[in-house]
Amino acid sequence: MRLPLGRDCRDLGMGISRRRLLVGAGVSSVVAVSAQVPLNAADDDFRVTKGRIKQSVMGWCFKSAPDPVDAETLVKWVKEIGMAGIEGVPRMVYPKVRATGLGVSLVGSHGFKTGPCVPRHHAMCQAKLTEAIDVAVKVGCPSVITFTGFGEKGIAPEQGAKHCVNFWKSMMGYAEKREVNLVLEHLNTRDDSHPMKGHPGYFGDDVDHCAELVRLVGSPRMKLLFDVYHVQIMNGDVIRRIRQYKDIIGHYHTAGNPGRAELDDSQEINYPAVMRAILETGYKGYVAQEFIPTWKDKKAALRHAARVCDV
Repeated sequence: MRLPLGRDCRDLGMGISRRRLLVGAGVSSVVAVSAQVPLNAADDDFRVTKGRIKQSVMGWCFKSAPDPVDAETLVKWVKEIGMAGIEGVPRMVYPKVRATGLGVSLVGSHGFKTGPCVPRHHAMCQAKLTEAIDVAVKVGCPSVITFTGFGEKGIAPEQGAKHCVNFWKSMMGYAEKREVNLVLEHLNTRDDSHPMKGHPGYFGDDVDHCAELVRLVGSPRMKLLFDVYHVQIMNGDVIRRIRQYKDIIGHYHTAGNPGRAELDDSQEINYPAVMRAILETGYKGYVAQEFIPTWKDKKAALRHAARVCDV
């Protein structure tokens, strides 16, 4: 209903007191704030329903948290919540993972400290990656992780990059034959507060540089592991970069920033928007939750993350 010019609500018999307006506004504010409060232990009935994001979880995070969660318990939680897979658990647990109907979403290899940017590590990296590729085939996993490793004094950046590219090129024949991806993870060197929240000294700390290394290898089996947490810290502009690198991204990791904790309202990344951007690129692979839980109820923390990303 449009009001005639020069008349207000009171002229139409629609009087609303100032007190009632203020009370109404207050109620609306409470509702709005409540809607933003992160889920907690009371939300114990959530289960992934949309499933458009193929969610996984990184086991080391729950093992490293206060009151560690063992791998078999974590497998049970992942199944109950309706997630699709798990990674970063001991290989002896893989049969349990598969028997539960979950996927092994990523197989580990040579670790992030010693990588191919230093030539003397090439033999070790080759052995570790070859073995990991074989394991991936055996358990039906699409990808094996790889890293640049830490830089070393006396090796210039352009030399380190060349060492990496030449090494990965030497691995591509085997990866292609076995139909397994090698996914290169970019890590941040900015956070020095915790050995697993940041990695000062890591050579591949620029996601744009890592993407270029992947492209220089020139194989459809060489991919980028896009860790949203690390990218946010070092480069930012996350959604634009997801779109930019969509053709070479083979895996995703998540965590809240700052702190590498839950995906709740204490951190700065808008994860529902990030997940929608991932879907828009047509990505069909895994998105693994890699946050270190701080909530007392760690199962609730995992449920919360699954719910945030079930867009």
